[in-house]
Amino acid sequence: MSEEIKNQRIVPIGPYHPLQEEPEFFKLIVEGEKVVDLEIHLGYNHRGHEFISPELTYEQIPFLVERICGICSNSHPLACVLAIEDCVGIKLPARANYIRSIIHELERIHSHLLWVGLAGHFIGYNTVWMWAWRYREHILEVFEMITGNRNHYAANKPGGVRWDVKPEQVPMIEAALDLVEKKTMMLTKAVLDDPVIRARLEGVGILTREQAIAWSVVGPTARASGVDIDVRRDDPHCAYDQVPWNVIVLPEGDVFAKAKVRLLEIFESIKIIRGCLKDLSDGPIEISIDEVPPGEGIGRTEAPRGEVFHYIRSDGTNRPLRHKIRAPSYMNIASNVVAVRGGSIADAALTLAAVDPCYCCTERMAAFEDGKLKFSGKELLRLSWERTERLRERFKR
Repeated sequence: MSEEIKNQRIVPIGPYHPLQEEPEFFKLIVEGEKVVDLEIHLGYNHRGHEFISPELTYEQIPFLVERICGICSNSHPLACVLAIEDCVGIKLPARANYIRSIIHELERIHSHLLWVGLAGHFIGYNTVWMWAWRYREHILEVFEMITGNRNHYAANKPGGVRWDVKPEQVPMIEAALDLVEKKTMMLTKAVLDDPVIRARLEGVGILTREQAIAWSVVGPTARASGVDIDVRRDDPHCAYDQVPWNVIVLPEGDVFAKAKVRLLEIFESIKIIRGCLKDLSDGPIEISIDEVPPGEGIGRTEAPRGEVFHYIRSDGTNRPLRHKIRAPSYMNIASNVVAVRGGSIADAALTLAAVDPCYCCTERMAAFEDGKLKFSGKELLRLSWERTERLRERFKR
């Protein structure tokens, strides 16, 4: 054994850890207090959405995929219905597109405020946590007013949206936006001006622009490293090319930059919603889709964590032949291998949380041995079914 390996130790984070809301396992390889490498183990949350989807109709699938992630419960169904509509080749009514953008940006605000609050909690700054979550409540109340739910809004359907924005709701939405904008400005100034927060987060978990591109990160993780990408602008959909707004890009690449990007994006989301409310014209909120012809379609949108991608293959029936999903966290989590390297153990948990990970979104399962794939997808299903049967027999006794 070399002297270098002899001096290395393993510090586990997970599978259950108070700073990681879902089960996952990060194996920190350390020398003293310094992290020299990282092993990432995911797959604890495999729930089989891609397997279940072809058993459902196109009308049912949005209800399934919005439960991939509670915080991104509009992003996945939006990308999904965009993929279905791409198969059909239809153009939605303008009002439906504007409402989709309103709901999507309300979700971005509440997701970013949730992350900012958790970030404050992680560093022991519970005042930031309570502030951020208090102001987030106003956005959740708007969701409840429009859709009846604070999460899982059931807003999107193939061909349009299920919920309209009523004229009497507009003043209440605008009042909530005014309040959240004012309070987020206060929160942003407090975070940016606080010397303790800056000392704790600046220069921590740096992901350079070159590393961000090499690891194909997306969303605020990429934009905080100087990568100027955003699906809303780069692949216009809904009403994003109809209202003015800006993409927030910062060059630093550290945890502090990721916080700044998310805080500043809240103001852009408010700008988008106001533009949509101003231009919201009368008209239908959906069109009927009689059938989905054979073919394939893709749906992309910018979730709060970055690009979410859905692929649908149709065989002409009322169910998809194949449904493939790629969530942003699947791309972003892997970049922690380089972001935590060279930092301290104390900084590692902050760096891992800085990409705003959703481990439920990353449901993938594969087994490798000696660098080769050990089981095919069908073999994994067979093993799962056999395990289920053994458990059934066990609990019958």
